[in-house]
Amino acid sequence: MLSPVVLIAAIAGLAFTTPREVAFSRFLPVVPAVAASMWPVLPTVLLGTLCLLIMVGLGLVYPDLGTWWTAAAIVAGTAVGAYASHVRLKREQALLQIRLVADAAQGVLLRPLPRRLGCVEIESLYLAAAAQAHIGGDFYEALDTPYGVRLLIGDVRGKGLTAVSAASAVVNSFREAAYDLPDLCGIARRLEVGITRHSAAYPAPDLPERFATALLVEIPHEGGCLRLLNCGHPPPLLLHRGELRVLSATAPSPPLNLASLIGGGHYRIDTAAFDPGDHMLLYTDGVTETRNHTGEFFPLSDWLRQQTAAPPRELLDRLHRDLLHYSSGGLDDDIAALAVHLHAYPDREVPRASDSDAT
Repeated sequence: MLSPVVLIAAIAGLAFTTPREVAFSRFLPVVPAVAASMWPVLPTVLLGTLCLLIMVGLGLVYPDLGTWWTAAAIVAGTAVGAYASHVRLKREQALLQIRLVADAAQGVLLRPLPRRLGCVEIESLYLAAAAQAHIGGDFYEALDTPYGVRLLIGDVRGKGLTAVSAASAVVNSFREAAYDLPDLCGIARRLEVGITRHSAAYPAPDLPERFATALLVEIPHEGGCLRLLNCGHPPPLLLHRGELRVLSATAPSPPLNLASLIGGGHYRIDTAAFDPGDHMLLYTDGVTETRNHTGEFFPLSDWLRQQTAAPPRELLDRLHRDLLHYSSGGLDDDIAALAVHLHAYPDREVPRASDSDAT
């Protein structure tokens, strides 16, 4: 912030101590322009006035220096700099308001997840590819329902506000359906309806290609297993009793908003063992498609094998650090991840979903 002051001091010192022929004073009109990029209007004008006084002083020492031409340039530079400073401050205020709105939108779409839902510990990670972005087309949610803990993670094709809007439609549909519907197939159909209606209500040139991948996971209260429904999303990774498993879908389910194009909404639920002490990682394709300087993809499975069952928060902190290091800080896509750890059940007599519905 002091660089304009340092600059004017350097120019003034050189102008008074060097021979007249060098004429460092001709650089004084630059100082208000530099100040305008950092300072408000009034300090910029005051600094320009100081430059003008310095130039007048130099004119008294060197009468044939061409003082008035340089003074006129200083006045003009100060006026232009003051206006530029005013415009810059207005734009910064507008940008601040936009970022506040983005933060509010992020709080609605990606609200902070509870760290613990019953015996399930959950932590989340979100990294935007754009340095100043706070939100994108990746989404996730975790809810404690009468049927168990239900998780959602997904990725809307595309970027920008249209992707954010579509992601919001999917997440809002999940938040409603997860409490009402007893099986994951019904939830997937509700998500399909939600994004289809949203696409019809907000048409865009890329409408036929607007779709979302999604992964639904259910951890029953009684424990012992996972139920998964994968709609074209990267498969989760499970550390079960120290062994890494890739939970790939046994039969493909269509991505959201594409069911009608590829034969209807035929969904398949898979199950996997999930015992206390197990860890699971859910992620979007931005994780596995992160590249290093040679173009190689991030080896997520090999990386997870080396993590020695770290707690969820520590695991995601390591993933964040290693992704940035692997890509040299240059992420090409948004990244979202959920780390899940199942703790020991204090009481196995937790009511089943049917018992909860009867009350």
